[in-house]
Amino acid sequence: MAGQRTQQLADRIKVIVASMLERRVKDPRLGFITLTDVRLSGDNQHASVFYTVMGGQEAIDDTAAALRSANGLLRSEVGKQLGLRHTPSLEFYLDAVPETAREIEDLLAKARESDEAVAARAAGAEYAGDADPYKKHDEDEDDPTA
Repeated sequence: MAGQRTQQLADRIKVIVASMLERRVKDPRLGFITLTDVRLSGDNQHASVFYTVMGGQEAIDDTAAALRSANGLLRSEVGKQLGLRHTPSLEFYLDAVPETAREIEDLLAKARESDEAVAARAAGAEYAGDADPYKKHDEDEDDPTA
């Protein structure tokens, strides 16, 4: 039961922070951000907010600075809307999942190319010896004079 409540709180925090970032935070450094997950500690005192940002390293750095700057405003709004005795602290983390997925896709593409190259080399290849290297016991082979 406690796990379900914690998950509901995490989902609610995600919605509150996302709507605040969309409507109330007017920092020009804030890039095109997507909140991917919120995880609460066991005592609901700390919320880890995971996000992704479209763009390069500069957009990522600027968005991180904007989130640090808006942390107090976001936390106070979370506390106001949740009505809890203790408002959880918010920590923002750049989600590494999209980057890891991109690396995995690149590795899979290289493996596919390698497999295709091996298949192309094997297409015209012939056996070094007989196609069937195992001896067959035919009637002709039994006769040593044949």
